Amino acid sequence: MDYAIVKTGGKQYRVSPGDVLDVELLDVEAGTTTELDDVLAVSRDGQMRFGAPNVDGAKVVAEVQSHYKDKKIIVYKYKAKTRYRRKKGHRQNYTRIQIQSIETGG
Repeated sequence: MDYAIVKTGGKQYRVSPGDVLDVELLDVEAGTTTELDDVLAVSRDGQMRFGAPNVDGAKVVAEVQSHYKDKKIIVYKYKAKTRYRRKKGHRQNYTRIQIQSIETGG
């Protein structure tokens, strides 16, 4: 099974062709393709190639399917006996991508 370890949005993902995953918001229009260049490792035909820090010439081609916001989380700060209370909400932006191919460049 061929796969790659990709870094995007400060997180690392193990991806294979055909995978659909949600990553931090990418500045790309929905329906277009994008290239993820931060490839940390590639496995092809049972052989692993590791980068230092990135694999030279390797890239992952992905199609951007949609952008969306996650559920709202509530951040509540409270200190007892001091009348201190703060309530704040947060919704994280995500991009849903589908992996098209893994190119090793060599």
